[in-house]
Amino acid sequence: MKYAEILHRCFRCGYCKFTLDYENFNCPPYRKYRFDTFAPGGRMWLIRAWLDGEIENSERFQEILYSCATCGNCVEHCAFTFRENLVDIFIAAREEMVNGGRIPPPVRDYFKAISIHGNPYNLPAAQRSSWAADLPVQPYDGQEYLFYVGCVGSYDERGRKIAQAVSRNLIRAGVSFGILGEREPCDGNEVRVLGESGLFEYLAETNIALFRQLGVRKIITLDPHAFNAFRKEYPAFGGDFEVLHYSQVFSRLIESGNLKPGNFAARVTFHDACYLGRHGGEYEAPRNILRAIPGVELVEMRQNRANTLCCGGGGGNFFTDILGGEGDSPSRIRVRQALETGAEILVVSCPQCAKMLEDAIKAEGLDGRLTVADAGELLDASLRGH
Repeated sequence: MKYAEILHRCFRCGYCKFTLDYENFNCPPYRKYRFDTFAPGGRMWLIRAWLDGEIENSERFQEILYSCATCGNCVEHCAFTFRENLVDIFIAAREEMVNGGRIPPPVRDYFKAISIHGNPYNLPAAQRSSWAADLPVQPYDGQEYLFYVGCVGSYDERGRKIAQAVSRNLIRAGVSFGILGEREPCDGNEVRVLGESGLFEYLAETNIALFRQLGVRKIITLDPHAFNAFRKEYPAFGGDFEVLHYSQVFSRLIESGNLKPGNFAARVTFHDACYLGRHGGEYEAPRNILRAIPGVELVEMRQNRANTLCCGGGGGNFFTDILGGEGDSPSRIRVRQALETGAEILVVSCPQCAKMLEDAIKAEGLDGRLTVADAGELLDASLRGH
């Protein structure tokens, strides 16, 4: 296994489980289960034991390995030089499990759906652009930007609303963009982190070939997960594009005066998406949008930016639900943290986060006290006058 020589170097000191102030456990599966086997250090030792033949691949071991949300908190807080490899180690172990043919059924079903239908919803490609049916959004044909919507934005009801709001904002600002519609393949980020490297390579090469054929040079992504794949993984396959998350585009448009937010009176708090923040290094662009909207009061949760608590949807968990959504799940803890700020709106910058946190609000019985809005939706609402 790649990185196998690193496994023995973990001392299980436990720093990887905490926030920077050591006041909160921040590893999502550890915070839920409180067994060291679910912490990065414990998982490292289990992987080593598995590779050495001391333990076998079992349903329990699969649950432990696939409960990791690949949120990157361990990378932020590990005290050792191999910190940058931690998430990659867990992904590599998943690759070994996939290659061995024994993986959790939800993971197997996810790969099957992507392989057959090109999306995890088992829906036809013809429906990929139906979210834009009532909008003057054009197919990509040499415009300055390709707006890459992704599977969640194309098929999930919550994601589709965010895609519509972001598109309306781009249109208002006069941005030259188009979409691929039914030609848009899956970006493959979750395929990769779930361990199917061969399928990811196929998706990456398919996307890169299509982008080159169409002359795409600049990409705006709806989802931070696609933002991560295009920026960090595609260059290894020859995919060299300028990639921006939509929040970065809006932040620039507001700064240049091409987007002028309207008034929207609300007390809000912001949840950092792991693949935009910790993985992507972008913490300020969504906050710049919120600060620019007259009437919006931004209050931070105690855990924010590099110390943010993952919603629990990363690492493929949005689709496999291996981490689960019980009372101590990260999404439910997160909405309780949001409520403590006194905010009425929990703002996100990721369609996966939006869905995870809305479901958590319902599970916590907080309907009417807290709502979720994407930063693009809040900007759209301010510009529409409500």
